[in-house]
Amino acid sequence: MGQRRTRPAATPRRKPGSRVHGELAAGIGRKILDGTYPPGSLLPNEAEWGQIFGASRTAVREAIKTLDGKGLLVSRPKIGSRVEPRGRWNLLDRDVMAWHREALDERTFLLSLQEIRRILEPGAAVLAARRRTPGQLAALEGAFADMQAAAVDSAAMVEADVRFHLALLAAANNELLVPFGIVIEQALASMFAYTTSHAVHPEQMLPLHAEVVKAIAAGAPEAARAAVTALLDDTDETLGAARPG
Repeated sequence: MGQRRTRPAATPRRKPGSRVHGELAAGIGRKILDGTYPPGSLLPNEAEWGQIFGASRTAVREAIKTLDGKGLLVSRPKIGSRVEPRGRWNLLDRDVMAWHREALDERTFLLSLQEIRRILEPGAAVLAARRRTPGQLAALEGAFADMQAAAVDSAAMVEADVRFHLALLAAANNELLVPFGIVIEQALASMFAYTTSHAVHPEQMLPLHAEVVKAIAAGAPEAARAAVTALLDDTDETLGAARPG
């Protein structure tokens, strides 16, 4: 009997246009976020976008659907795509937040993020002091230990600092805070990269974080609030922001 021929291994199929329409969505999204196409403006049609980005109509169509789902625009047959009012933009979508960060100057974006932290983190610290589990406290302490170990490595310091603040939100044991922290993770990384390299009082960074850990470990809600507030005050000084009255 003759030998059976073996077929060559099949070449893995690429996802049709998934990367292309993702890049298109990002390109169009940035133009909306940076004000090139303000709310209410009619966007170029599929053929025009295709010429601008050198892409097929199919890829453009998928990109438009993506942006429609993120609240940036609305698309209607025979009318086209129009930019939605800012109030309808899903700024907590990871992609939209990244485009928003790129569209704004760095300090303006960080000041907006700092306002969100002022609203969330002191209250989260109070809840964490009351509700944290031993495992959650260990995660917070582990992130702080990594911050201490990374004192001369700015990239490692930023990564550990992000984990510290996500661990703080998780320790509050509020199911809505954890996904919110995950959404702003990249924004926090931008914040801590800036504050690590521009700190007015770099010697205070670790002691201020240590006070947060100490208060939460002790189960002291008001001390935890005060410790996080002091940490935010230090960040305000670095950003050059006026501390809220």
